[in-house]
Parts: sequence; structure tokens; C-alpha cells
Amino acid sequence: MARSTQPNMHSFWLFFPAASLWAATVVPLSIYAALSGYGWPPGLIGAGHGHELIFGFALALIAGYTLGPQPRRALVLLFGLWLAGRLAWLLAPETLFAQLLSPAFALLLAWHVVPRFQAAKKWRNKIAGPLILVLCLMALIYFLTQAGLPLPDTRRLLQTTILGLLLLMTFMGGRIIAPAVAGTLEKRGIPLEARVQPHIEGALLVVLPIAMTLMLFSATEQLAGLLLVSASTLVVIRIARWKLWHCSNRPDLLVLALGYLWLAIGSAFAGTHLLAGRPVLPALHLIVVGALGTLSGSVMLRLAWQRARRTFPPAWQVIAIAILVAAATISRYLAGATPYSQPELLWFSSGCWALTFAGVAGQVMALYPLTHKPGTARHSHRK
Repeated sequence: MARSTQPNMHSFWLFFPAASLWAATVVPLSIYAALSGYGWPPGLIGAGHGHELIFGFALALIAGYTLGPQPRRALVLLFGLWLAGRLAWLLAPETLFAQLLSPAFALLLAWHVVPRFQAAKKWRNKIAGPLILVLCLMALIYFLTQAGLPLPDTRRLLQTTILGLLLLMTFMGGRIIAPAVAGTLEKRGIPLEARVQPHIEGALLVVLPIAMTLMLFSATEQLAGLLLVSASTLVVIRIARWKLWHCSNRPDLLVLALGYLWLAIGSAFAGTHLLAGRPVLPALHLIVVGALGTLSGSVMLRLAWQRARRTFPPAWQVIAIAILVAAATISRYLAGATPYSQPELLWFSSGCWALTFAGVAGQVMALYPLTHKPGTARHSHRK
């Protein structure tokens, strides 16, 4: 029997559209589940949509970005596990089968991805692997909490996991933006000495994990708030030193930087909410909606356009992401800690969010066939 010569498929062509469509579906469905009176779908009642945005949407993004080219059999297994987990949670979240699928996908993803980052010599370059491992393990801890183990409640676990996403986006976003800005400025004859900014990056890699740990316990959450405000200041300093005002000809970079700025805004608001003893959930949406929405949408389009056309995304596409996600973020924050008392704001926020990711999914799927046209170059995966 002849061995298959079919080339590996890049993971993001599969996971990015799926993640985007899931994000566009889950948020409006969760509002419908809460406001319709039918309680359907059951998996999105209460904190269910948070579970799916983190362990469904965000982990699929991580898979698409970090797995690189994979044999189709491996991708089918991973994607099938992810999809089965999403559907099972949506329809029957109380079953053991549904509760096991998300941690199973997360652990298999970690097994594939984490070893890739261990070849680096500097500790800061190795940190991406442990960060991804922690996020994947949070899916397992969430299951163990539901199984009755004496762990922090699921609400606090989700909040802590959001800080884990904040940390991962702070690290990986900086590694994407800094070299891109430096290359753009070099073409214009403008030197950029402050690129990765290792001292600031290192400080963030110390401050934010401590904040995550403190966030697990109500007695220490005010200390976590203080650290989050400090982290916000560091992120703002880092952005200012990138000299982004010289990148007016690169709206794609400016929108990426806006997503990075949402990290600072979300961290500052979450920190001040914790310090003031106010509910932190509205502020955490500044991270999940504003930062994750802007950065993920921008990165997905950027990778797809570079692979298919060797160019940057059109300005109108990235600007649309920036505007729609900002509208979704601000309206969700204004809805406050009791959002269902203001359904108009919720529906507006979910509509902007759904339109953003439906558009991203459609664009990525439209670009995929172009990678198979004669003359289209294949590029290796960039970390």
C-alpha cells in the first residue's frame, strides 16, 4: 500500500474559521438562553458562555497559532475532539462525557504544543510553553471543581483564567508587534531601540502570575488588583516606547497595538474594581472582549493574508475589527454586573461581536483556496 504524499495542512486554516464561527455563535445564543425563558441551550446558561469563550474559542485560537503544519490525521483528531467538546457542552453540559471532552482536548493540545518552546535558552523565550500549559490545565481544574474537589469555585477559576489569557496575550502580543514595528520603522530610516524591552517583559512575567495566584482567593484579591494596576502601567510604557505614531501607513499594526492597549485598559479597570471592592466581571470583559477580540481578529486576518497573498490585510478590514470590537467592549462594560437588566446593551454588544467574527471567518475561508493556486508560495510557520 502506497504511503500518502499529501502535504501537511497548516492548523490555522482549520481552527481559525471554526474558532471565529464559535465566537460569533456563542455570545448571542447565551443572551437568548438567559432572556428567552426557554433555558436553551443549557450549556450557555450562567457562566457557560465564559467557559466556551475561554476553553472553546481561546484554546482553538492557541491551537491555530501554535500547532503549525500538521499531518491531516493529527489535525482531524484534535479538531474532532474540540468540536465534540463544544457540541456536547452546548447541549448536555451536566453529563460526564461533556465535562471530560474540554480537558481532553486541552491536554492533547498541550502535549503537541508545549515541547516546541523548550529549545530556547533564555527563560523569557521558554515561558510561552508553561503559559499555554497553565491555560490548558485550567480546563482540567474546572472539571475537577465540578466533580466536587475542594478547589476555588468555577466563577473564580474563570476569572483567574482570564488573567492567564491576559498574561499570554501580553507576552505573545509583544513578540508579534515589536519586530513588526521595528521592521516598518527601519524601512523609513527610523531606528527603534526599544523593541521587545526585556526588563518590562520580564517584570510582566513576574507580576501577572502572582496576580493570578492572588485572584484565586477572596482574601488576597485586593493585592491582585494592585498588581494589575502596576501591570497596566508597564504595558502603557511599553506601547509608548514603540513609537507607533510613525506607523500611520500600517493600519494593521495600529489595530494590533490598539488590541495591546486594551490589555492595559482591562488590567487597570480590573485592578481598580478589585481595590474598590466592586464586581470585577464587567472589567474583565475589557480583556476578553476588547483585547482578545481585537488581537485575535487582527492576527487571524494577518496570517491568512500573508499566507494567501503575501500582503497585509486591507485597511478597511482591520479598522472594522477595531470599531466593532470597541463598540462591543464598551457596551458590555456599561451593562455592568447585572447585564440582563439592560438587554439592549447586551444585544448591541453581542451583535457587534458576532458581526466581527462572522466576517473574520468568512475572509479566512475565502483566502484558503488561494494558497493552492499555481505560483502561491508556501511559508514555514512563524512563532
